[in-house]
Amino acid sequence: MISVEQLTVEFGGSPLFDEISFLVNPKEKIALVGKNGAGKTTLLRIFSGKQQPTKGRITVPKDLTIGYLPQHMIHNEGTTVMQEAEKAFEHITDLQAEIERMNIQLAERTDYESEAYHQLIDKLTHDNEHLQIIGNGNFIGEIEKTLMGLGFMRSDFDRQCSEFSGGWRMRVELAKILLLRPDVLLLDEPTNHLDIESIQWLENFLTTSNSAILLVSHDRAFIDAVTGRTIEISLGKIYDYNVNYSKYLVLRIERHEQQVRAYENQQKHIQETEEFIARFRYQATKAVQVQSRAKQLDKLERLEVDLEDNSRLSLKFPPAPRSGSIPVEVEHLSKAYGDNLILDNIGMIINRGEKVAFVGKNGEGKSTLVKCLMEEIEYSGTMKLGHNVKIGYFAQNQASMLDETRTVFETIDYVAVGDVRTKIRDILGAFMFGGEASDKKVQVLSGGERSRLAMIRLLLEPVNLLILDEPTNHLDMRSKDVLKEAIKAFDGTVIVVSHDREFLNGLVTKVYEFGNKKVREHLGGIYEFLQYKKMDTLRELEISTSLKAAAAESVDKGVSENKLSYEARKEQNRKVKKAERAVEEMEKSISKFEEDIAEMDKQLEKPEKASDNEYIQLYQRKKRELEQKVYEWELLSEELEELIVNS
Repeated sequence: MISVEQLTVEFGGSPLFDEISFLVNPKEKIALVGKNGAGKTTLLRIFSGKQQPTKGRITVPKDLTIGYLPQHMIHNEGTTVMQEAEKAFEHITDLQAEIERMNIQLAERTDYESEAYHQLIDKLTHDNEHLQIIGNGNFIGEIEKTLMGLGFMRSDFDRQCSEFSGGWRMRVELAKILLLRPDVLLLDEPTNHLDIESIQWLENFLTTSNSAILLVSHDRAFIDAVTGRTIEISLGKIYDYNVNYSKYLVLRIERHEQQVRAYENQQKHIQETEEFIARFRYQATKAVQVQSRAKQLDKLERLEVDLEDNSRLSLKFPPAPRSGSIPVEVEHLSKAYGDNLILDNIGMIINRGEKVAFVGKNGEGKSTLVKCLMEEIEYSGTMKLGHNVKIGYFAQNQASMLDETRTVFETIDYVAVGDVRTKIRDILGAFMFGGEASDKKVQVLSGGERSRLAMIRLLLEPVNLLILDEPTNHLDMRSKDVLKEAIKAFDGTVIVVSHDREFLNGLVTKVYEFGNKKVREHLGGIYEFLQYKKMDTLRELEISTSLKAAAAESVDKGVSENKLSYEARKEQNRKVKKAERAVEEMEKSISKFEEDIAEMDKQLEKPEKASDNEYIQLYQRKKRELEQKVYEWELLSEELEELIVNS
């Protein structure tokens, strides 16, 4: 389908790719892997036509459609989320308009025998057939399904794109590309701005897609699930494996070991042959044999061992100064942006030495709580930091905050103080910025290189509380593994905000789930949490329809089937029925609030109501009361469920 032939790309005279060649077949799902700066993003840009190679060519069929999601982009302004997503179907609406225009022409014209009339009929027939092929049905449902799969709510559809953060606007771009259903999808770090649930939705979408996919991702679980072929880019060459990433890692080691063995055997053979020639060169009786072996040696195709990029990130956090036994304590904390309540009366205790994860959908308050911890924003409630707590903070946008006009060395020299300044070269070398790399301008660094540079700031002074907000975005898999091991070895307290399942696995022992303005604590690792969430979600789905049946079933059980006595069971059943009534009354109350708010929504469409401050305050108070009622319903439902389980 797409042919890459003898492709060479040079920067400043140095080759990034050196005459690489490969094919991309229909529906093939390929992972592009390699260290940061190896050229993965450059290759995608060349495929998309946004960059030209120095030499060689990429052959793309004329009618092939390509969708490209870069890591960073300029977003459109002045449109709602729905309007922006509908742009994916502009080719359909344009075609429909053209067909309508031709139908009007045919109805008005009377030159039935002319060549132009027959050409118009032919074009109309062709366009109608094309419209049937690409689909002319109602695509709004497809847009809604895709947007909701990527984490948007229906209430977001009519909001302006400009109201959303860069990460959410990237989701709109991703939705447009997926809705296009192109022949080839070029995806550069598509999971960087997604939460765990959206990543799992995208995973399912891509695995069932008919598009060929070239995927760059540092999410190991995601790339393993989606792709079945791995192309490694290393030191200007490519190595092609027809397996997923996990199997590629095994085959890569095997390939290198086989190369080394074959090379060593050949070198031994060459040495023995050269020794024979040197020993018998001047003996007439051995002249024929010497000449024969010399010819064999000349014709021998010399084996080489592929060079490996063994430069490796070396990361070790300084020893943590001892802090108090409870570095972080949160009580009754709430935070709202205007009328938008993000966190509502939350609490948590993080003990010294714990490594915890903050997870949940984007916009549920993870980064907001981190900003409260860093005292970057105001809040209500209490946030206590323990005795002698010293924070090291890696912000989500840390890499983008670097001064692009400075060099790598200048960036660190600017913030370093004291004796650290004498060790800057050593620190940069440990982070793969040795030699000439330390003189590079920040503006030419890849996303991963910028993240590494930003990470160096954490090493400049000892801390005992690390707060890492999406630290793995743009880091390659080797660098992520090194960072993970360094955090595991760190003897202080760690808070990690991340959506990367593999990175969190084996790293954290407690998970805080953010959702519905609340925070819930889950003991255990990330996969225990995900397993629990699946069960929890099923219970929540079933709770409203099966509670009565479950309660009735519990009443019918015989005394022999449980440990409760007759009197105890009678009391338990009374509690169940009381809890049932409380849930039903709360559901009625919620329904009434929803009806009132729906009516007020209609009234607010009237100019006089929309400008009535007292009415707007009443409306906002109603919405807050509804949120409180829903929260109380959740608590009552959980209480009822526990009673049923224990009865």
